[in-house]
Amino acid sequence: MPTAQHLYELLHEEMASVVGVSIARLVLATILGGLIGLERQLKHRPAGLRTNLFICLGAAMYTILSDQLALKYLGDHTRIAAQIIPGIGFIGAGSILHARNNLVSGLTTAATLFVVASVGMAVGGGLYLTSIFETGLILLCLFLLGYVEEQFGLKVAIHGYEVVGRSADEITPEINRVLESIHGMTDNLRVANTLQHVRVQFELGATRKQQSQVLRLLKQSSVFESATGLGPVNTE
Repeated sequence: MPTAQHLYELLHEEMASVVGVSIARLVLATILGGLIGLERQLKHRPAGLRTNLFICLGAAMYTILSDQLALKYLGDHTRIAAQIIPGIGFIGAGSILHARNNLVSGLTTAATLFVVASVGMAVGGGLYLTSIFETGLILLCLFLLGYVEEQFGLKVAIHGYEVVGRSADEITPEINRVLESIHGMTDNLRVANTLQHVRVQFELGATRKQQSQVLRLLKQSSVFESATGLGPVNTE
């Protein structure tokens, strides 16, 4: 019966082999990609935990394959890894949307996917400290710069709103009157009639400060029975 020492020696020998190194790299890529994906998931971004984790893991795996297959079949060590970049570019392009008012959403998501793939490639190439440092830098930028943009109103975002009133003929002019204060226009306006009242939902592209001002004015209006902010739409 094998002893604990014997099992430890077998495990140590296995981990020292090519298979062991590859497994360690894939695990690290999963952790680093998961950390970035978790930040995206917590902010309810389109590309969240699993997307970023899989891209980082896949990039690491393809980098490892590129090297190992070249050793086995005497080929170019960078042939497979070189195709990761255009592949990620294709995925990133699919996440970019052209919204109303000439607003483009998804750029941060696409850029995040691009750098997450580079983390996976770095891990797959054995650059452990570089990949860990890059992950920390990415998280710092996502947290810090996102906070700065939000606090100082540097970025225009699309938010949704819902107001309730007696009739659409009264509600629509009042909404336009409120938006006149920031020179804003409604997008994607929808009207739902009920037996008791009329519900109107619309979207507005504006800065954080302007969004707060609009919501305050909507709630202060005597025309509406209620006014509610529905939160951001197409966030990054």
